[in-house]
Amino acid sequence: MGFEEKDILYEDPSILVCRKRPGMAVQSAGPGQMDLESALKNYLARKNPGKGVPYLGVVQRLDQPVEGVLVFALTKQAAASLNRQMAEGRMEKIYLALVRASLEPGQSGELTDWLKKEGRRSVVVDSAARGGKRARLAYEVLAEKEGKSLLSVRLYTGRYHQIRCQLAHGGMPVAGDILYGSGEARMGAIGLCACRLAFDHPKTGKRMEFAVWPEHNIFAQFGPEGLDTLEVSGKNIYNA
Repeated sequence: MGFEEKDILYEDPSILVCRKRPGMAVQSAGPGQMDLESALKNYLARKNPGKGVPYLGVVQRLDQPVEGVLVFALTKQAAASLNRQMAEGRMEKIYLALVRASLEPGQSGELTDWLKKEGRRSVVVDSAARGGKRARLAYEVLAEKEGKSLLSVRLYTGRYHQIRCQLAHGGMPVAGDILYGSGEARMGAIGLCACRLAFDHPKTGKRMEFAVWPEHNIFAQFGPEGLDTLEVSGKNIYNA
């Protein structure tokens, strides 16, 4: 899936918030493929012809098969503020994860591991001494159906493939994620969506919050029709 202007959720002179579709790289797509950064720069250039290459600060990234909400900076000052919020843990990132495990709704837990990047994957290692970086997340089971469970995941650190690696290591591989051993066809996406993002506006300081429901049919069995009261981070995701 590519980028469409309807994917832009919010825009002002400082920031742009949009939905990334599964299958689209945030940056550096392969030959002949458009990435989200380039698509957004083209969009901004069309809006302001004759002003040269627009500034677009990439603050967050999502893996290519993952969909969800991202914020981009439109000024260097906004980029500095958003990056500072990321470093200080003031940017809240909540994900929906569809996993191949039968778990009890309401069950929750926290995972802390040491992750090391090896090629295209991350692996769990014993400690920092073995090249690992500390990775921490918390999860809650929202629903279970036919051997799969829907989790909300709060990310506290931002390691390479963190959610995918940690959940798989914990016996809860993300659906469709062949790279981490789920053993299913990918379908152009995996069962992971950055569904909620909250941060302080870099200029006004106002708390901003955005949410999306995943559109790829890998999540179809847990669609809004069957979970119309689903709450993530204390709020109804469908009415966010």
